[in-house]
Amino acid sequence: MGRRPVIDRERVLGLAEDILLRDGPRGLTIEALAKAAGVSKGGIQSSFGTKNDLIAALMDRWQAEYDAQVIPLVGASPGPVEAVRGHLRATIDQTDEAYARAAGMMAALIETEQHVATLRDWYRGRFGELDLTTPAGRRARLTLLAAEGAYMCRAFGLMAFTPEEWRSLGQDLDALLAGEL
Repeated sequence: MGRRPVIDRERVLGLAEDILLRDGPRGLTIEALAKAAGVSKGGIQSSFGTKNDLIAALMDRWQAEYDAQVIPLVGASPGPVEAVRGHLRATIDQTDEAYARAAGMMAALIETEQHVATLRDWYRGRFGELDLTTPAGRRARLTLLAAEGAYMCRAFGLMAFTPEEWRSLGQDLDALLAGEL
C-alpha cells in the first residue's frame, strides 16, 4: 500500500489565495484547490474541512501576518489609540500586492455571515475599547474609519493614488490622530 501524500498547509493556503485572486470567491472550490495542489479532494477536505473552513484558515493566516506587521510598531498590547496608530502605519505601508490580496479577501468574506461576524469580532477586539467620550478617542475612530475607507478604495481599484499621494494621506491621518489637523 502506498504512502499517503503529506499536505503542506502553507503551500495549499498560498495556492488557495492565488485561486481566490485570479478567479474570485466562486472559483475557490475544494476541487480547484486539489487540482492546483496535485492532491485529492479528500486530502484537502481532511486538512481543511469545508470551503468555509478553508477561508477561515486564510483569515487566520492574514491576521497573523497583520499582527506581525503591527506588533513591532506598537507592541503586543497597545492601548486603543496606539492600536489605531499601528493599524494606520500598517495600512499606509502595504504593498500593491497586499492591496490586491485584501480585495480578494473582502470578496470572499462577504459571501457568508460567519466570515463577516469573524471580521466584526476582529475589529471589535482591536478597536472596540476606544473611549468615544474623549477627543482622542473620537479622533482615533475618525482616523480608523478614514484609513479603512481609503484602504478599501485602493484595494478595489476605486481610487488610484500615486506613492506621494498615499504617503501624504498617511501623514494627514497621523496628524488627525495626534490632534494636529
